[in-house]
Amino acid sequence: MVEIGGRPIIWHLMNLYARAGFNEFIIACGYKQEIIKDYFRSIYASLNDLTVDFSSGGIEYHVRSKLDWKVHVVDTGLSTMTGGRVKRCQQLIGNEPFLCTYGDGLAALDISDVLSFHRNMGREATVTAVRPPARFGVLAIDDDRVVDFSEKPQTAEGWINGGFFVFEPSIFDRIGGDSVLLEQEPLMGLARDGQLAAYRHNGFWQPMDTMRDKRHLEDLWESGSAPWTTL
Repeated sequence: MVEIGGRPIIWHLMNLYARAGFNEFIIACGYKQEIIKDYFRSIYASLNDLTVDFSSGGIEYHVRSKLDWKVHVVDTGLSTMTGGRVKRCQQLIGNEPFLCTYGDGLAALDISDVLSFHRNMGREATVTAVRPPARFGVLAIDDDRVVDFSEKPQTAEGWINGGFFVFEPSIFDRIGGDSVLLEQEPLMGLARDGQLAAYRHNGFWQPMDTMRDKRHLEDLWESGSAPWTTL
């Protein structure tokens, strides 16, 4: 629920998916889940006009928002691990492929392209592989002269888990219960069985792990050309 440009990061992520045509979301909550529930209770009122009749106690909404989202906010337990949270949403997800993300990072990612890649690969799961951003700015120097100055670019070495997934419903068979970390046996088992595809994303990706990360994302938003909004 940490805000970027006055909106929580989860709102930015949902817009990323909505631009690809997805409008139904399941939010697996734990600690402070009541804050997330309160946010989605209030956002409908904040996006639309309303009339309050104090004599009857009735509230009438005058819809002006174009959002067509359906949002399920699910309390998946205080101490449940990442895999367990996915498992607890099984009944709502049903027997169909689904997309999943952690909720703590943003990317200039074409979600439709990720899904098409997953379908073409025919694996049980796809993970988006990204280049981690450099911690510091990079100088390109030629003969004691700076020829290029890059502020925290994506690095050119190594791939890491970018936190955007596509799963077939068979993933639920790999998650035993609340104590299962998604990043351990489920994903390790998929990789071991040759069932984990990697969608390589060379573009913008930024986690929000520190205040410095938050300030960087805020600066991008305030610039008017935040990469995750300009696909």
